Amino acid sequence: MDLQLTNKVALVTGSTAGIGLAIATTLAAEGATVIINGRTQERVNAAIEQIKQTVPTANLQGIVADLGTVDGANTLFQQVPSVDILVNNLGIYGAKAFPEISDDEWLQFLDVNVMSGVRLSRHYLPMMLQQNWGRIIFISSESGVNIPAEMIHYGVTKTAQLALARGLAETTIGTNVTVNSVLPGPTRSEGVEDFIQGLAKERNMSPAQVEQEFFQTTRPSSLLQRFATTEEVAALVAFVASPRSSATNGAALRVDGGVVRSII
Repeated sequence: MDLQLTNKVALVTGSTAGIGLAIATTLAAEGATVIINGRTQERVNAAIEQIKQTVPTANLQGIVADLGTVDGANTLFQQVPSVDILVNNLGIYGAKAFPEISDDEWLQFLDVNVMSGVRLSRHYLPMMLQQNWGRIIFISSESGVNIPAEMIHYGVTKTAQLALARGLAETTIGTNVTVNSVLPGPTRSEGVEDFIQGLAKERNMSPAQVEQEFFQTTRPSSLLQRFATTEEVAALVAFVASPRSSATNGAALRVDGGVVRSII
């Protein structure tokens, strides 16, 4: 299927690794001009080189900016005044007991995971509405529905993204602009891979055994019973970013391997 993304300009925040990198690669393969974002020039350059190895014809632009800050967002706006597709992928996570999470940590998670998307959407959405076409996609998580006790602050920010996406979608009524959220489940990203390898070494187990144990004990409701690949997540995002998804708006779309048991 041709996703009709040629000549579309897509910004993927936090796209130097993991799900963000996979989304950027997939959009580039579909013909979009993709803006790669990271906090250091080294990582942005490495991501661009990696994408070009997979998609030699990729049309890419690199922007170095910490989009978890106001200054970083302003730097981006100066270099990229408008886009057709905004993928709010930037996010941080980490396990920590609730009583040990300080105010500063709460504010950091909210700034990076929520306010980055608020600032970027506030800037780009009006221009999308003016041109009567655009896509905004928030990369949330199944943790926004199943709040994990070991990282409540992360889960709260992912729930906030769901509400933000739906609220913004309400402002697009009668237009060709859509705002949706995508909820990945456990995904084999760069950080997860390092975690699995480290745990396997620590417990004298194979990575496959660690993965099997994780789904038996931590995510037993998973129907997939394995980590999704970043490419599997990116495939759904690419469709939602395309003109083909014109009837999908205000939705929370799960690519969680069946972890969430609710049918709506």
